[in-house]
Amino acid sequence: GALLVSERIDREELCGALSPCSLSFEIVVENPLELYSGTVEIQDINDNDPAFPSSQARLEISESVAAGARFPLESAQDPDVGINSLQTYQLSANPHFALDVQTRVDGSKYAELVLEKELDREEQRELHLVLTALDGGDPPRSAHVQIHIDVVDANDNAPVFNQSTYKASVRENTPSGTLVAKISAYDLDDGPNGDIVYSFSSHTPAKVRELFALDSATGELRVNGQLDYEETKLYEIYLQAKDKGTVPGVAHCKVLVEVVDVNDNAPEVTVTSVYSPVPEDAAPGTVVALLSVTDLDSHDNGLILVQVSDVNDNAPKSSQDSYDVYVLENNVPGIPILNVSATDPDLGRNAHLSYTLLQGDPTVGHLFSINRENGTLYLLTSLDHEERVEFNMMVQVQDGGSPPLATNVSVSVFVTDVNDNPPTVLYPHPNTTSTYMDVVAPGTPAGHMVTKVVAVDADAGYNAWISYTLLQATDPSLFSVGQHSGEIFTARQLREDDAPQHTLVILLKDHGEPVLSSSATVSISVAEMVKEVLTDLTDVAPANDPRRHVTFYLILAVILVSAAFFITMLSVGIFKCYKWRQSKELFNSSRSTVYRTPGPFHHIDAVRGGFTPPNFYHQVYLTTDSRQSDLLCKKPFTSSPLGSRQSTMRNGEPGLYHQIVGTASRVPAPAE
Repeated sequence: GALLVSERIDREELCGALSPCSLSFEIVVENPLELYSGTVEIQDINDNDPAFPSSQARLEISESVAAGARFPLESAQDPDVGINSLQTYQLSANPHFALDVQTRVDGSKYAELVLEKELDREEQRELHLVLTALDGGDPPRSAHVQIHIDVVDANDNAPVFNQSTYKASVRENTPSGTLVAKISAYDLDDGPNGDIVYSFSSHTPAKVRELFALDSATGELRVNGQLDYEETKLYEIYLQAKDKGTVPGVAHCKVLVEVVDVNDNAPEVTVTSVYSPVPEDAAPGTVVALLSVTDLDSHDNGLILVQVSDVNDNAPKSSQDSYDVYVLENNVPGIPILNVSATDPDLGRNAHLSYTLLQGDPTVGHLFSINRENGTLYLLTSLDHEERVEFNMMVQVQDGGSPPLATNVSVSVFVTDVNDNPPTVLYPHPNTTSTYMDVVAPGTPAGHMVTKVVAVDADAGYNAWISYTLLQATDPSLFSVGQHSGEIFTARQLREDDAPQHTLVILLKDHGEPVLSSSATVSISVAEMVKEVLTDLTDVAPANDPRRHVTFYLILAVILVSAAFFITMLSVGIFKCYKWRQSKELFNSSRSTVYRTPGPFHHIDAVRGGFTPPNFYHQVYLTTDSRQSDLLCKKPFTSSPLGSRQSTMRNGEPGLYHQIVGTASRVPAPAE
């Protein structure tokens, strides 16, 4: 199991500048079968000296060059890597130049001469310097180059690049001749001193010059060779611009070219070991072969994809288990009111969802529909809040798998109210031929409740809140109406000179938007005698009543029936005459001590329309021997809108109305 070196290893030959340098191998152990992977890292030793491209370098520098000017020098190359590679440069001592060592992106070093003291050609025509390159070995290895500097009369202006660094990216399979970048410089001089020639800088590596070509006239940098992302991912190219003066001015710039990876390497499958034949009784899980797959590309280009087929194992899932939708009544038919949203993590047809409206309530299918594909719920007809407030339904979301999976989502639609119903007057009854006359006695004090306007609004909430306003009146100063109750009160005490008949128009408004309204007409009579009221009621009755003949026949029928009944009961009456007289005497004696009879009165129903105010009670006192009796109206326990009917009505004419029979009657108040 020992791993041995079979021949001399040269790291620079195997890996070049690549670090770390490693060799991979695989070891198969049989019986039992096992596979091991291993890597041998080749470590560098300092066995190479730095080397300059040439032993001498010559520079021409104008005496007009200002201090601070930089001049790149030839870079030395050292095949070693890491600490053993080129680490620094040293310059021989001199009064004019200093050395500035820079580091490239890849970690390599290069040197630039920096002019610290301006040159004077009349004082010194040339300079001789020695540049030394040192690596980091122990002891360090070195190389030297002689630098000869000629001081010449200067060209006043050197070229200037419009930017110091250019950036570009190209795909590794880009064909030769493709434009990478275009550099541009300008020179303020005229003639040959202003003409610019572009070239590679002296410390641009030779391999870079082989892969890229630079047009000396236009500054266009183009691909000239085959790029390989797996070999180099970034190129740092140094370019210069010189004018054509006697002593040319020089400007320098840098172009960073990023190589973009393409999927140009197929996966490599290596069969390490195959066991064949396989016994027919081999247990599941027995190793048959060992495979390894590699791809030199990077990122997604280097993955191996294994497709996993989908199974319909996920039911659709809605973002909400239930939805509450609020729709204004009187809506436009066909509008969308909801989008039921659901997802299915499966793929393909297993994730294709369809939406169905379950027919639980038969009315739902006539009022609502749902788009099968996108789950949009539509309202087909116009809804009425007063007819129905809420609809409940179930939406089923089903996928396209086999068998399909489904999820149910409950939807509640609430119909919100719109102010589309005006107040409806219940009392006094509108649109009838009968006239309802409320009576108030003369001298009634201020604040007395005469009657009440009763109304309802079919809307809900604020839309059904009714307010009452006195719109018109025969005498506006005599009556007032409660804003929220509809109760009509006397605003002042009634006087003898007040009109006997009053007509009030009450405006009823709700609080919706827009406001809807209706009106009620109330007739009030100021009278003390029953005859006055009856006369007024007769005056306001319709002139041509088609029912008057029917009334006549009804009266005639009643008379005939009464006559027959009288003849039948006459014989029975004679037999009980004695008891009747005893009852008369007992009743007369009781009445003389308990009841006070102001005079002969006939009973009359003051409310001919048939409406009895709430909490209002009638108490009737009768005599047994006379058709004349006294009707006393007891004051109600609470305020009544028909309180004016409390007054005793006198001087009734006999025979005009039926006599009231009984002792007391109580009529319950109708609900508002």
